[in-house]
Amino acid sequence: MIFLFFIFGLIFGSFFNVVIYRLPKGLSLVKPRSSCPHCKHELTPGELVPVLSYLWQKGRCKVCKKPISWRYPIVELVTGFGFAVVAWGSLSWSDYLVGLVFFSFLLVLALIDLEYKLLPNKLTLSGLALGLLFSLLGWNLSFFSSLLGGAVGFGLLFAIALLSRGGMGMGDVKLMALIGSFLGWKAVFYVLFGGALFGSVGGLIYLYVTKQDRKTPIPFGPSLALAAFLYYLIG
Repeated sequence: MIFLFFIFGLIFGSFFNVVIYRLPKGLSLVKPRSSCPHCKHELTPGELVPVLSYLWQKGRCKVCKKPISWRYPIVELVTGFGFAVVAWGSLSWSDYLVGLVFFSFLLVLALIDLEYKLLPNKLTLSGLALGLLFSLLGWNLSFFSSLLGGAVGFGLLFAIALLSRGGMGMGDVKLMALIGSFLGWKAVFYVLFGGALFGSVGGLIYLYVTKQDRKTPIPFGPSLALAAFLYYLIG
């Protein structure tokens, strides 16, 4: 069953790649069909098999032979492992559904923020709404705990954003509200601490590898997402 959930995750990972590429650009997630970003060759079903198509084509377009970003198979694999881990730790189908949705939002938002330095309202606000809805249905926290978690997450990051005077964006504020709605108000403080730790270490590594100075803006969303998912697994 865990292997089946892994395969299920690979398929969703392929769709997440479409969301990561198209949503920040305001493009439709449905049309047109997936194509090579270089020559616009429409991909056939055989070219859309997660991970295997990339390996079979040696990371290149079948038509123009130009390289395809390694991000695509990596996202598919991470999603597959994420779905499998959530399934392994779930006690019921509703538990799995909540974990699956939470992980999916965190992953997609983290990768969009990493590439575009943007956390779209369409994702943060819809994720917040789903966190509250799941609690209202009794699938996760109590509704009060979810509502309080969202409020504390929003309020705490909003205060930091004001004090930082532009050092933190409203996208991070809404992301923390989403996290609070799924994990509760106590988790907000742990996630903020973990996010700051991961952000500091990851930021230093990023600046060293890219040879940039300390004035380079570094997205905080991926660090928050990683800390939130680790808290979810441990909790």
